[in-house]
Amino acid sequence: MPSNRMENHLLGALSEAECERLRPHLEAVDMPLGEVVYESGGSLDYVYFPVTSIVSLLYVLENGSSAEIAVVGNDGVVGISIFMGGESTPSRAVVQSAGRALRLAAPVMKAEFTRGGSMQHLMLRYTQALITQMAQTAVCNRHHSVDQQLCRWLLLSLDRLSTPQLSMTQELIANMLGVRREGVTEAAGKLQKAGVISYRRGQIKVLDRARLEGMSCECYEVVRRETMRLLAPTAPG
Repeated sequence: MPSNRMENHLLGALSEAECERLRPHLEAVDMPLGEVVYESGGSLDYVYFPVTSIVSLLYVLENGSSAEIAVVGNDGVVGISIFMGGESTPSRAVVQSAGRALRLAAPVMKAEFTRGGSMQHLMLRYTQALITQMAQTAVCNRHHSVDQQLCRWLLLSLDRLSTPQLSMTQELIANMLGVRREGVTEAAGKLQKAGVISYRRGQIKVLDRARLEGMSCECYEVVRRETMRLLAPTAPG
């Protein structure tokens, strides 16, 4: 198993016995920006444990428009339908922030999950946390302003990276949020003018995390608290 195993919180929370079984099967892979990890309805051959990358789960409509329903980083795993029994999913997974991940072949993941133990319990708790994020995202997109949605999105993304900086165009953010690019431009401009972020040539850097949290809606805190409640007991110390 690669030495960066602990950088993914789920893998880092497994027992020593489970780590030993997985060690020969985990493969470090590059996750370039914009790469499609899996398509809607397609079969999944691997699960991915992001280490320095972030993957967006998107729902794509028939007309081609899309909106993000969840974001996965070093807190989680991409491809839950493999061990939940669904085999495929109507969502699309796309790399939102380039980096690296550890991938595990589907048969190995299924076998380890079926064993029970901490792997199964951990994956089920993570799935509950992911469902909470999806539900809260739907509520946020329906009831809160683009300004608040942007703040929530930035905070969720930053929580899953080891740096306060994101490489992200406004057009891509608009696609993730399912809003017009002009709305994101205006919202980002307000945050920059307030000294909360700096934005230059696709690079977003958070300058004032506390104010960013204060300007976000309650949706971010709901997701953060539930994720901590479900995963903190087995997270690496």
